[in-house]
Amino acid sequence: MGDSGPGESAPRAVLACGEVRTCLLPTRQALDIRAAAQFLGLRADERVLLSERPNLYARSPDILTGVDCPLPTANGARVRAVGTVAARAALTEGRVLQTSAHFRLPADGPDQRQPWGHYLVRPGVVEPLGKLSHETVAQGVLGGGRHGELDVGLIADALLTRLLRHPLLDQRPPLRSRPTRLRWVALPAGPYDGPSIERFTLAEDELRTVRLRVPEGTPSAEIAGFCDDLALHDWLLTTVVRVLDGLTLGSQEPPARGRAGAVQDRPAVVRVVRPAVDHLLHLWMPRARVVKDLAPLWEVLEERPGFTRQWQALVQRIRDQLTLHAIGSLYREVELTP
Repeated sequence: MGDSGPGESAPRAVLACGEVRTCLLPTRQALDIRAAAQFLGLRADERVLLSERPNLYARSPDILTGVDCPLPTANGARVRAVGTVAARAALTEGRVLQTSAHFRLPADGPDQRQPWGHYLVRPGVVEPLGKLSHETVAQGVLGGGRHGELDVGLIADALLTRLLRHPLLDQRPPLRSRPTRLRWVALPAGPYDGPSIERFTLAEDELRTVRLRVPEGTPSAEIAGFCDDLALHDWLLTTVVRVLDGLTLGSQEPPARGRAGAVQDRPAVVRVVRPAVDHLLHLWMPRARVVKDLAPLWEVLEERPGFTRQWQALVQRIRDQLTLHAIGSLYREVELTP
């Protein structure tokens, strides 16, 4: 949480907050690297970040949104804050789109509102007028806040809406899916403590929340990068679970002579799972773009709830269905051979 803007150093942050939107890009074919750069070209004065290792990844430059409104608080206290929220978009393998917005808060700010020039030299910093109870604000942010209070989710959502109207998109996604939201806060860890996840929850309406502790001085952009990675892999899990949910599978036994119809629903199963194989299964790469200092956070997620274990079980289930389909097709060929 120790970023500083150009020209003038930002005050020490005691809280970072953000929200991520993740969805399947609504186009039949994934965007290649050139199309991804065009798609994410949000600013003429800055280039899109492109990477082809370990997978195809494109990230827009940050865009800033000025805010002057109350902060969400758990106890309803009214704390006015002024500054800028940083938002960006990313595309993984030309297929999964994410938009995110985040800001950081110092422990206190000026007693009176300053000219905008004061805030513009501190990109991504929102300063309270007076003292800040960062614990109260952290709880308020995770709880969603009230109407009229600072809502970074709305900023991320506005960017997502803008991109989904891009003329490069044919609005023909290869499979059905739902977008997810990840809302996060990060507070300082103890003087000798490493990063930790205090709480990770799955709520209704596709909402996830995560509360982190990070060493003092951790740049908020790096925290946001970890949360983007978490949101991506949570979305992959959620989407593949839904692809498999409710499938009516045929007989697990080979068809008896003259009863080739015993597995006639296997082709339908393949039609359902094949888009996941073609477009999603190769995207699983936790920590691919998480900085080394925050990588231990993924170790917690691998232990409980066990992200990769669940993913491997889902992938094996899909492979089993494809194998059964292949066996069923072979038996049908044998039955139909004169």
